[in-house]
Amino acid sequence: MKNIILPIRFGIATSGSLIAFFLILSLFNAHTLPAFSFFNSIIIAFGIYESIKAYKLRQENKFNYSNGFTVGIITGFVATTILAIFFTFYITEVDVNFPIDLIKVFKNQELFNNGSISNIEAGSTTMIASSINNGMKIIVGCLQLLIIILLGFMTTIALTLLCMLLINRKTHSQDS
Repeated sequence: MKNIILPIRFGIATSGSLIAFFLILSLFNAHTLPAFSFFNSIIIAFGIYESIKAYKLRQENKFNYSNGFTVGIITGFVATTILAIFFTFYITEVDVNFPIDLIKVFKNQELFNNGSISNIEAGSTTMIASSINNGMKIIVGCLQLLIIILLGFMTTIALTLLCMLLINRKTHSQDS
């Protein structure tokens, strides 16, 4: 039981960092810019790395790859789950226009070039936002939750593998 507490603590701290980063970006109205999403990966990687490193220090000679990998996965999953819950609340209760604003940013950057996205205009934003408020809040929230969790879990697996490689590399270079 005490082995699971460490990654949960680091997962909570990592999610807190992710949420704080998002809220700071939203203060400057930069939370819809996709370029800042890259920094989420850096925050998660740092949390996973520090979690595995702390676990390794506690375990000393009993540390092995599978236990370190498990610690990293749990840390990332906890952080992702908390972030997904926060973000679902944010787009359904705090800023219901966030998905529309995000689509507008993608449209302006011409990342999407199909008819459905290009038909969103400033006048229709209010109508879409009100229909989300009235009937689609649950669907949008559930889809957002699913998307964040799936992307976060995939990122967690990749970053945990990377962190384990870095930690094992440091261990082997110190042994030589």
